[in-house]
Amino acid sequence: MMKKLTSTLIGVAALLSGFQVLANDAEAGHAKADVACALCHGPNGLASLPNAPNLAGQQAIYLKEQLTAYRNGRRQNDVMSVIAKNLTDAEINQLSAWFSSLKVTVEMP
Repeated sequence: MMKKLTSTLIGVAALLSGFQVLANDAEAGHAKADVACALCHGPNGLASLPNAPNLAGQQAIYLKEQLTAYRNGRRQNDVMSVIAKNLTDAEINQLSAWFSSLKVTVEMP
């Protein structure tokens, strides 16, 4: 019984620390996004340019895959290829955490 309780407590602690990591990533991503992303994608992840996508509310895994593809050259865009080229894995995780943490509502027409 004690082993099971200890195992459960360790699992809960790991889960909670994972949430803290995500929160820290989102905070760092917000700071990075204000500098590198806001001009085209808007300060709240809603694009200010007609040819830039909204990033708010996108799934983190999707954002990570796309930023990594720009960085590695598998996906090409004149602006994003230059911006993503120098992003680290940590920065990609942070930006993805930030934009995925933004909530978007949808209204039917």
